[in-house]
Amino acid sequence: MTPPDLIADLAAASRILAAQGVVDGFGHVSMRHPSSPGRYLMARSIAPARVTPDDIIEYDLESNPVDAKGRSSFLERFIHGEIYRARPDIVSVVHSHSPSVVPFGLVGVPMQAMFHNGAFLAAGVPVFDIREKFGATDMLVGNGAKGVALAQVMGKKDVVLMRAHGSVACGPTLQTAVFRAVYTEVNARIQHWTLALAAGEPPAALDEDEGRLADVINQTAGLRAWDLWRSQVKF
Repeated sequence: MTPPDLIADLAAASRILAAQGVVDGFGHVSMRHPSSPGRYLMARSIAPARVTPDDIIEYDLESNPVDAKGRSSFLERFIHGEIYRARPDIVSVVHSHSPSVVPFGLVGVPMQAMFHNGAFLAAGVPVFDIREKFGATDMLVGNGAKGVALAQVMGKKDVVLMRAHGSVACGPTLQTAVFRAVYTEVNARIQHWTLALAAGEPPAALDEDEGRLADVINQTAGLRAWDLWRSQVKF
């Protein structure tokens, strides 16, 4: 059995991401099962802002529901299953289409860590282009093979962009994954503004060492943000 407080936190994470402008009617967050690492938990196919603990479904790593009880599943659940399969260190995955992030998957301008809360981005942000392996598609990661391809492009990074689609942010805890998803969007906005001001000069973004050091702090200090966001979600 999964502790009810963890189920409630996962449901709250969906609502937090909606409140922070990372997801709207689309997008999803999952969590590796705390006692069965070969399984994960995610809401049924429903708008994130409407998720409650009763909406959470358990899946195996092939993204088959263990007992859906008649509830529908997200088409792109394979993003989650294949990342968990490829990355034992990952405990939570967020997939979103946050608007400030999408342009960085469409142009040759790499996403960089603009400030300390975006430190995790300094390790590099690869771009998954689904057409490179699958040609013309509906752009959705709708089966295991596409999920595998996405996980391979992500590699050891914790954020991957999806051309003309969105992005994925991951973390070693649910709280860290939510923090990264929120601050990927915030960082993207800051980078747009910075590039507009830069007049062609390269921004003084965090380098990889600065990012690594700041990210260590963020994984603990970032809980302050989670505590605030979580306090605003009541079931």
